[in-house]
Amino acid sequence: MITGAQIRAARGLLRWTAKDLADHSATNRFTIQRLEQSDGIPPSRSQTLADIKRAFEEAGVEFIGAPDDNPGVRLKTQKIT
Repeated sequence: MITGAQIRAARGLLRWTAKDLADHSATNRFTIQRLEQSDGIPPSRSQTLADIKRAFEEAGVEFIGAPDDNPGVRLKTQKIT
């Protein structure tokens, strides 16, 4: 699972608006905004959070830490060959 803070941080890394995330995750923009206001894991259907996480991961975001122990996000590094 992901936290509201991770959703906000991941959007910031990608410079996505709430609408951008809604479009990439097939989620309503108002739902995104509501989830971001939550401390910890937002109250939501697990599928909604999974869709949001998938959209971020496809865009290159990596989720680090456990939701109850210093959760964060970072951009995946690409290996240069």
